[in-house]
Amino acid sequence: MKKGNKKTYLFVALVALAAFFVLSACGKNNDDNNASSSPDATASASAPASGGAAGGSTQEITLHAKNFEFDQKEIKLHVGDTVKLTLANTDGVHGLEVPDFDVNIKNGETATFTVDKAGTYDFNCSVQCGSGHDNMVGQIIVE
Repeated sequence: MKKGNKKTYLFVALVALAAFFVLSACGKNNDDNNASSSPDATASASAPASGGAAGGSTQEITLHAKNFEFDQKEIKLHVGDTVKLTLANTDGVHGLEVPDFDVNIKNGETATFTVDKAGTYDFNCSVQCGSGHDNMVGQIIVE
């Protein structure tokens, strides 16, 4: 191999390696926006945070994300519930998207929405976080 070819090969290898690290964002820990990840911020998805009649109640839910899963695959709610949904990354860099409720949040952020009809709604990681990204899915089940 000629000297010029070795330099070209080395340059291509370094660029490929750099691209690999950029695209594998899940391996990086993101603790710089953890305002809502205190122990008090987590509430059960099935226990109401405040009482409510037939109009539903307020549910405060913290979904914890790590490489490559959410700590809850199913969140059960009732029609009329108001949801305060917070994402807390415990390992890696992740986002949370619930397309049917126009929710797309990052670590430490909270979205508030009301579930107004019964059904099953998908949620997923909204940050391309590495090889297990496609496994980061779950469902909100509204009864």
